[in-house]
Amino acid sequence: QVQLVESGGGLVQAGGSLRLSCAASGRTRSRYIMGWFRQAPGKEREFVGAINWSGDNTWYADSVKGRFTISRDNAKNTVHLQMNSLKPEDTAVYYCAVHGGRIYITRTGDYDDWGQGTQVTVSS
Repeated sequence: QVQLVESGGGLVQAGGSLRLSCAASGRTRSRYIMGWFRQAPGKEREFVGAINWSGDNTWYADSVKGRFTISRDNAKNTVHLQMNSLKPEDTAVYYCAVHGGRIYITRTGDYDDWGQGTQVTVSS
């Protein structure tokens, strides 16, 4: 069982920045991909980005590419999501998740363990 705890959410004005963190503990799979998703009210949970174990491969949704950056510190079992140039449409609950070793990385079903989420609100 893996426990994931997100932090760093809050209220920010459009154009601002936030840095989310996700701390993992428990029985983590070796060399696992970590993903970030978000869910806005009334919408399905959507893929934001992911990072491989070594950190040399990252993937992003088109909507955040160039604005968001994922990084990880394996020594601390922590993954970060740096969000710049935030827009009101980025408002959502953000979740981190541990990939289940499957082929795809953008679907919620590809991930086994999830955090409780952290709220990000971007005001216009």
